[in-house]
Amino acid sequence: MTHHAPDSAPEPEEPLPGKPTAASRTTLSHIMTGNETNLYGTVHGGVIMKLADDAAGAVAGRHSGGAAVTASMDEMAFLEPARVGDLVHVHAQCNWTGRTSMEIGVRVMAERWNESTPAQQVGSAYLVFTAIDESGRPRSVPPVLPETEKDRRRFQEAQIRRTHRLARRRAIKELRDRPAEQRAEPGAA
Repeated sequence: MTHHAPDSAPEPEEPLPGKPTAASRTTLSHIMTGNETNLYGTVHGGVIMKLADDAAGAVAGRHSGGAAVTASMDEMAFLEPARVGDLVHVHAQCNWTGRTSMEIGVRVMAERWNESTPAQQVGSAYLVFTAIDESGRPRSVPPVLPETEKDRRRFQEAQIRRTHRLARRRAIKELRDRPAEQRAEPGAA
């Protein structure tokens, strides 16, 4: 046991062993009912978003080995409507990991419950989760180990999205920190 003086820095954490992409990949399936429709008679986008968040949360918990919370949802795209009677499959996997955060990619597919036609993609999204400890503080996550060429491409794309998220957050903070008289008026040249 090593004894540290009260003012010394804590020992660095041991790096966690990596986990392959397939270790936490999951699919959540749900049949759409009349309770989930919007005014147009198709499945409400919020229902699809909740299913995406649920599936991504399962992946984040599996990958990190414990509790994880949604930090953001990016690029939620609705490609086709889902309808009552569709069997919706939400496929999710961990694309990238940082020190405490994970990007989870989600692909939403729908097929008629009573037909043998192929499923079609109805949506996709990227969610960022932060792993937390019992006190709700961020905790370290194991690195994700991409296994296939597609996984490696997704990892690289996730790094680009992360860079853009951070740049956008920094630019907005800088704008908000400026005095009001230095901000451009809408429509001003």
